[in-house]
Amino acid sequence: MTKQIKIGNVSIGGDAPLALIAGPCVIESLDICLKIAEKLKELSEKHKIPLIFKASYDKANRTSFKSYRGPGIKKGLKILAEVGKEFGLPILTDVHSVEEVKMAGDEVDVIQIPAFLCRQTDLLLAAGKTKKPVNVKKGQFLAPWDVQHIIQKIESTGNKQIILTERGSSFGYNTLIVDMKSLPQMAALGYPVIFDATHSVQKPGGHGSMSGGDRTMVPCLARAAVAAGCNGVFLETHTNPDKALSDRDNSIDVDGIGRLWDVLVKINDAVQG
Repeated sequence: MTKQIKIGNVSIGGDAPLALIAGPCVIESLDICLKIAEKLKELSEKHKIPLIFKASYDKANRTSFKSYRGPGIKKGLKILAEVGKEFGLPILTDVHSVEEVKMAGDEVDVIQIPAFLCRQTDLLLAAGKTKKPVNVKKGQFLAPWDVQHIIQKIESTGNKQIILTERGSSFGYNTLIVDMKSLPQMAALGYPVIFDATHSVQKPGGHGSMSGGDRTMVPCLARAAVAAGCNGVFLETHTNPDKALSDRDNSIDVDGIGRLWDVLVKINDAVQG
């Protein structure tokens, strides 16, 4: 059994219920974030979902420099703080440089390390030193057992509040594939494992100057991951996914999460026995 990580009123890992990390890929505006958060909050109460809200203030790894990146760290953190205050939700956001870590750590509940940056030692150490929970997305290029080196870097700061997220592996050009064996393999390292069901259906650079994806496959992969024993599911969601300014093809409609979650909980209960 994995270690249990406490984030506000949400516990992840151990014998805790299946958790949900959800929100828009990127902050588009305060109004849109509040609308998505409100719907997620209603869902969490109706379906008893342990929920963490996520959104990025800057997407620094877009395919094209012309792609929308977000409002930036100062304005973005203010928006995230407003969401947390309004709905009483723990907040997760990702950082891209050592300089961003302290600013983000002062405002949010979970620091996330993007997949492309998961081996950046200075970034991992800075995140660990915040003493906040750190969610590391396993790089598309990384074997699951190599995550142990990431863990060791963060643990060296005295921080053992670590969460690991699977988001698919590179498989030929513009394609990702998920090896479900990676979930128990990473869990064997002792920390909770989240499955990112929406980034796993992404097609990086699939539209030439932007990424594509296939959101119809999200429920299928989420069901498989919960059956494989993950501790939570990560979903990028929007009130109008086709109009989302980032990752529109793999984001799902927030109104569909409730039905999916009921199925995932049944699977999780069966797996847990």
